[in-house]
Amino acid sequence: MEGRCPAQLYRTSRRPYAGLADLEYPFHDRTVTVTTCGRICIGRRKINLSQVFAGQNVGIKEVADKIWLVSFMHYDLGFFDHEAGRVECAPNPFGAKVLPMSPE
Repeated sequence: MEGRCPAQLYRTSRRPYAGLADLEYPFHDRTVTVTTCGRICIGRRKINLSQVFAGQNVGIKEVADKIWLVSFMHYDLGFFDHEAGRVECAPNPFGAKVLPMSPE
């Protein structure tokens, strides 16, 4: 606005940020809190997820024999098995939905 810097326009919010409420996943097998180093700990297994989820609850659900789905809020993040120590990406829910141009 009229060549002013963002700092000149900034105003603090009147509403304090309280963070997310504790997330629960009733349709998953477990609700797990991600560690500060970004891992999901299940027994002795440590599954690397991401530090961006540190302190947040995620839901895990066994979708096949020893294959687990990891979800955050309404989003499926990916899958892990008992052999791998990391989560593999789930399909992108925001990806383009391309329909074929002809039925052939």
